[in-house]
Amino acid sequence: MIKASYEVLQPANSQSFLVRKFDKLAFDAPYHFHEEYELTCILNGSGKRYVGSHMEDFVTGDLVLLGPNLPHCWKLEGKDVLPSDAGAIVIQFNDAFLGDDFFNKFELLHIKRLFQKSGSGIYFHSDTQAEVKQMLLNLVEEKSNFRILIGLLEVLQRMASSDEYVLLDQHRVIAERTTAERERINPVFAYLVENFRKQVSLDAAASIANMTTNAFCKYFKKVTRKTFMETIIEYRLNYAIQQLVQTDKPISEISFESGFGDVSHFYKMFKAKMHLSPLNYRKRFMRTIASPKKQSA
Repeated sequence: MIKASYEVLQPANSQSFLVRKFDKLAFDAPYHFHEEYELTCILNGSGKRYVGSHMEDFVTGDLVLLGPNLPHCWKLEGKDVLPSDAGAIVIQFNDAFLGDDFFNKFELLHIKRLFQKSGSGIYFHSDTQAEVKQMLLNLVEEKSNFRILIGLLEVLQRMASSDEYVLLDQHRVIAERTTAERERINPVFAYLVENFRKQVSLDAAASIANMTTNAFCKYFKKVTRKTFMETIIEYRLNYAIQQLVQTDKPISEISFESGFGDVSHFYKMFKAKMHLSPLNYRKRFMRTIASPKKQSA
């Protein structure tokens, strides 16, 4: 049974934080968590990003800051980028890497607030995304440890001063849990991340949480504000939407690949969420991307 794995990070050469450039191995990591903050910039790749209870598509340029103990992973999907070409820059650090009180100083107030928001996971877009990506590319090429440190502070300040962001797990489903609660709910989400396209078992999820099924259902609803089945359906529909707009696969094939065992049930759930049938959703998407081309022709 796959569980959310706890990762222990050890900076090399007595460094106080990690700055690394990964190839496709960055996307092989399971749904995991660690005590450090993490800034991830996707240099090349697309697929699904999982942060806490949140699931969303990502593409090249994806820039996300994660708070401590927030489970996460990026899974490659689609055929636009070959797995061998995928890559990312990842920076990991704790809030005391420059001393316990360093970020409590008045001059660093905005960064302190950035850290507080990161418990939900923060996605940056627009100019902030582009500028920070370039700063990170410069950072991984830098040889001076001192300049790397200054560069990290500049990256944090750039993000802290931006309003071009979206909080991912807005209800802080996992971020505000106690350590004991996180140890219980994290493996359940790991199970969902790895299995929502297959046959998901309520009994298996309850067993992972070491609870009876009735107690687990109440607990899951209390923590996530959704039922266990609603969460599974949300994951499956999110995956199906990606397949509808990025592939030309038949609706029935997408239905089964997304975890729906019955096509009519898929149609019903999709229409309830999107207010369109899967086919009409695809047609509308195709018209939308075709319109600018017509205007520019």
